[in-house]
Amino acid sequence: MPLYDYHCTECGAVFEARHSINASAPACPACGASAVERRITSAPASLKGMAANAGGGRNASKEQLQAKWSEETPRLREQLVSKLGEDMVRKNLPHLGGSD
Repeated sequence: MPLYDYHCTECGAVFEARHSINASAPACPACGASAVERRITSAPASLKGMAANAGGGRNASKEQLQAKWSEETPRLREQLVSKLGEDMVRKNLPHLGGSD
């Protein structure tokens, strides 16, 4: 179950509560008031490309990161060629390889 942060509008207390997403907000544990507001304290991240899950995210092994790089490089090169042109990419980014 998710953990939510709340703020009591009556007494100003800030507290956490764990409950299902469909459950109503709990009463304030300090004063018992039901006038509480849910606070957003963080948002989930959406990772794409090389930052995406490479077999464990931040704890990925060197081999997993190399495999992810090999998977993503052709896509990156394709995007750069479509925006900058083949000659520009070949001249300035030779490490991205070529389609020769």
